[in-house]
Parts: sequence; C-alpha cells; structure tokens
Amino acid sequence: MPAPSGRPRRLHRYRFRGVWQLNAPPTVVYAVLERVESYPQWWPQVCEVVGLDGGGGAARFRSFLPYELVVVARETLRDPGAGVLEVAMDGDLAGWARWTVVPGEGGTRAVFEQDVEVRKPALRRWALPGRPLFRINHALMMRAGRRGLAAWLARG
Repeated sequence: MPAPSGRPRRLHRYRFRGVWQLNAPPTVVYAVLERVESYPQWWPQVCEVVGLDGGGGAARFRSFLPYELVVVARETLRDPGAGVLEVAMDGDLAGWARWTVVPGEGGTRAVFEQDVEVRKPALRRWALPGRPLFRINHALMMRAGRRGLAAWLARG
C-alpha cells in the first residue's frame, strides 16, 4: 500500500527519537553512555553486551513483549567534544543509533535517535498488526532506560 507521498510504506522500518533530561554533567553522562558493556547494569532491557574482536559488540535486548533482539554494533562516530556517539547495527535490526549529549536544564540533555529496519523474521510477519505494540514496547524500554540511567548517575 503506498504512503500518502506515493512511495511504498516501509512497515519494517522504524525511526525513534527520545530526549532524556538527566541531573548530571554532560561529561559524566557521555562517559557512562560510551561504556556500553555497563548498560545491562542500569538498563533492565539490555540483557547482555559482549565485545567482539576488531571492535564493536553484540547486544541482546528484551523488553515487555515476548521476543528478543540481537544486534551487532560497530562504532561509526565517537566525538566527545560534540557529545556524539553513533553506531551502525546489523542482525535482528539493521540501521543506526546515535546519542547526542549536551548541556541541558539541570544538567544534561541526552538525545537518542535510531533509524532501523527489522530483520527478525517473526517480527516482520507481524509488521502490520504488531506495529503499534512494537512502538509501545520501544517507548517502555526507553522509559526504563532513562530511569535506570538516572538512578545509576545518582549513585555516582
């Protein structure tokens, strides 16, 4: 079914953007976000992160819906001066994700952006009826991540 613009709809593609206000300096938030191996300690839905030879890593996620996603991420940009961390992803999701960490009200404004295509066959089969649930699932995962990071930062 074509989109209103006349282009075909991409049911398997998702674009997400979230803004987290955090009560910590940007340099501290950036330092935590660049240590992806620590994500499972503060982000409940990040089950595992394993470093791979030659850089990058594999991550396993599970949120509220009964499925897991496994991705291999390769760093494409690390710029502490601009507060940017970006990775390219392959696996159950293919695309990219980026953190931009800048000063914000009360500490830090961390912007998460993601543009991915779902490649996991089971999720592709449920693309149309599942799309609203997948978006809610992602929103709940992001909310838990923000809360987890805020608590992690508060503990120092």
